[in-house]
Amino acid sequence: MTSEAVKRILNWYSADNIGVLTNLSRLLNHGTLAGIGKMVILPVDQGFEHGPARSFAPNPDGYDPDYHFSLALEAGCNAYAAPLGALEASAHKFAGQVPLILKLNNSDSLTKGGDPCPAITGSVKDALRLGAIAIGYTIYPGSSFRNQMYQDLRELIAEAKDVGLPTVVWAYPRGSGLSKEGETAVDVVAYAAQISAQLGAHIIKVKPPKDFIELAEAKKVFEKHHIPTQTLADRVRHVVQSAFAGKRIVIFSGGETKGRDDILSEIKQIRDGGGFGSIMGRNSFQRPRAEAVSLLSDVMNIFKSAH
Repeated sequence: MTSEAVKRILNWYSADNIGVLTNLSRLLNHGTLAGIGKMVILPVDQGFEHGPARSFAPNPDGYDPDYHFSLALEAGCNAYAAPLGALEASAHKFAGQVPLILKLNNSDSLTKGGDPCPAITGSVKDALRLGAIAIGYTIYPGSSFRNQMYQDLRELIAEAKDVGLPTVVWAYPRGSGLSKEGETAVDVVAYAAQISAQLGAHIIKVKPPKDFIELAEAKKVFEKHHIPTQTLADRVRHVVQSAFAGKRIVIFSGGETKGRDDILSEIKQIRDGGGFGSIMGRNSFQRPRAEAVSLLSDVMNIFKSAH
């Protein structure tokens, strides 16, 4: 039976077809956090994005795609997200055991250009073939190539909706239009969440916003209307509000590897600000397996406490 929390969330997506709603329901009703309207997802696209040694040398088990499927399963994650190759390598061994999200675009770190534009590396047909319950896609607001990304995403969302798949958008402001500090500025992260919602994203992934305002025009409004930004909970609350007054699922990335206490303190702030969950890659799979499972359990317990 679908819980009231999940029913409330699904109602926000009433324009979508039964297939999309069913797959959103599957995502929300899987794993340790099933039925409470929160989620923790394991994403492993770092091998493509950052290179194998940077990603997997801290825990060499991670070189094997099987490891990440089994980690997501043992930890009770709502889903596992990865690019095409990693899912193709192992999905047959774990068919039906953990919901999969196929990430449809990726870029590498072999060039240092200021304006990223990921390549499309998978398709909606691939997602269906692999039994995925959603597609994923990264946009870089701030890049000079952002409009091409928006157009490509809009087409992929439409194609995915037609076959009943929701879309998770990684919204990472980056590029020559922004300062380095501005990539995680509260006004810019909130703007990225709004853009993602407007493009039709069902789930929006952003980085935890910092107490910094990048855009002069936004700074005037934040000051005039006394928008609080001092605590991470305040900033998370503003980002969630910016995604249709909290009527789109917004989850927050774990970022670079950091200490357990720092992670859990951040997760508590995300919970207190009304975030819907976490998508935690390096902070989980770069740790020894038992430590990773324990950490993810603690993260999930924090989100449970908000229910």
